[in-house]
Amino acid sequence: MKTIGVLTSGGDAPGMNAAIRAVVRTAIYNDMKVIGVRRGYNGLINGDLREMNIASVGDIVHRGGTVLHTDRSDEFKTTEGQNKARNIVEIFGIEGMVVIGGDGSLRGAKDLCHLGVPTIGIPGTIDNDISCTDYTIGFDTATNTVVDAINKIRDTVTSHQRANVIEVMGRGRGDIALYTGVAGGAEHIIIPEIPFELNDLCKRLIQGRDRGKRSHIIVLAESMFNVNDLCEEIEEKTGIETRATVLGHIQRGGNPTVADRVLASRMGYHAVNLLKEGIGNRVICIRDNKIMDCDLEEGLAMKKEFDKEMYKMSKVLSI
Repeated sequence: MKTIGVLTSGGDAPGMNAAIRAVVRTAIYNDMKVIGVRRGYNGLINGDLREMNIASVGDIVHRGGTVLHTDRSDEFKTTEGQNKARNIVEIFGIEGMVVIGGDGSLRGAKDLCHLGVPTIGIPGTIDNDISCTDYTIGFDTATNTVVDAINKIRDTVTSHQRANVIEVMGRGRGDIALYTGVAGGAEHIIIPEIPFELNDLCKRLIQGRDRGKRSHIIVLAESMFNVNDLCEEIEEKTGIETRATVLGHIQRGGNPTVADRVLASRMGYHAVNLLKEGIGNRVICIRDNKIMDCDLEEGLAMKKEFDKEMYKMSKVLSI
């Protein structure tokens, strides 16, 4: 291949810029031209493209967000939208694509493959919900952001002898809640993979208070309950003043950690090397700290196993 395109789609994740940088510089090193697509699949449909060079990706490896910007595209889900995108690919002579994003973005990459465009997917999402890979770009940074918030919230909670329910992101998965709950020393972690029992939580809080605990942190995965209603129920049952904190999109921002910068760089480098050989319809994964790739459709169809042993450990450590 002589010309490839790269886009970021869906929710932004820290480390996307490091992945873009790796794609662009690896391609240029191999005498390939790189076309950057702005605003995700909407940009591909509307021809919002620009050629990228080494300078285009200078001073971005440490920055959060994405210099190519991102968007969600309902139009690309239609046959008409996909045909428009295919037309733009032909006009600009793009022979292969790299798509960086989460589940929806990678499903769009699969559609590009079906249109005859060799495409490589790179999993970039803070939710860590792509089944074929141990970790996704952005997860490590997001969890560090949450733990920093937990540390600060605990200072206030301890001062006032309160409980605080901290709602974190996850898009239907409990990885962010589980990892940050363990790292932040939470007394309870509420995630969709494990049935929730309010009385069990309240019992643990009361027992903790009775032995002298001055603070109680509960980490809640988003979209499970109304966090304010949950706080009211906890306070009513335990008599412990309980407040809510919704961290929201702060979890997506900030400079990526070393782990995310290195993971993104390794994945971007591997993606270009596949396209260089004319290989498409693959998704980049990391398993046991080794970068590899698997069939895109098979990777999306995999079911991610929940780490029950880590959850069990969290219960033991929070007694």
